[in-house]
Amino acid sequence: MASQTQVPAPVPSTVPAAVPRARRSGRLNVLATLRRDRIGMLGAVLVVVITVTAVLAPWIAPFDPLAMSSGNRLVGPSSTFLLGSDEAGRDLLSRALYGARTSLTVSLTVVTLAGLIGVALGLVSGYYRGILDGVTMRFMDILFAFPTLLLALAVVSTLGPEVRNLVLALVVVFVPSFARVTRGAALAVGAEPYVEAARSVGVSNFRIITRYVLPNVMAPIAVQFTISLANAILVEASLGYLGLGVPPPTPSWGAMLASGKAFIELSMWPSVVPGLFIMLTVLGFNLLGDALRDSLDPRLRARI
Repeated sequence: MASQTQVPAPVPSTVPAAVPRARRSGRLNVLATLRRDRIGMLGAVLVVVITVTAVLAPWIAPFDPLAMSSGNRLVGPSSTFLLGSDEAGRDLLSRALYGARTSLTVSLTVVTLAGLIGVALGLVSGYYRGILDGVTMRFMDILFAFPTLLLALAVVSTLGPEVRNLVLALVVVFVPSFARVTRGAALAVGAEPYVEAARSVGVSNFRIITRYVLPNVMAPIAVQFTISLANAILVEASLGYLGLGVPPPTPSWGAMLASGKAFIELSMWPSVVPGLFIMLTVLGFNLLGDALRDSLDPRLRARI
């Protein structure tokens, strides 16, 4: 009896469409989980409010942040100066709003550059492994051995207190964090069956990294990006407090804290106002980062 050849049934045309639908469903689940997290939503609101006020500072600031008034030095909150004035009679609210522009611009630039460099290093190191991985990660370990602020101080002190040097110093500080987070995620994704299958059919390494590995490591990178923004704001303010941040007369939260320290016994507002802005901004990014971590991790999402 002749054997009958079994012809494979054709794959239904609806299967490929199921992948985008699954991805959309996953994103909707993440957004729904994020909306249920009240603390995370508080962080998101703080971040949005600070960002919007920084962008709109030229239009909503009541005074020129550099305008001085000798007759209104170190006054408390009033109908004229809503948050008081500093030792030169400059409006603290206006300076704090413009200081937000400075801090957010520097921090966003730093974290974006550090993220691009660190993610690239982490992807290459985690995918290829071997000697390249060992050399790259040992260099990252050397940078990690230095305290964050001390390393930034060393770079800025060597190159000089300029905005370009400040950005360079902070990029050097934050690259290792992105590299290690990305490498760990890339190691896990690189061992998945679909990556091995792509290798076996001759897909190029560049295509595997960009098409299969990178999209699947974006969740920890997004969390790291948010938390790094909070840390960058703190380090930038610390350098400004030490006189190594954005040079005057550009308003900066750290420089405002430093100048207000000398007059703390006469008026607390020059120190309280920038300190409050720093606290709320860092708190907002940290809360948002924690909420993103919980919503993007399936194991933690089930507990919310």
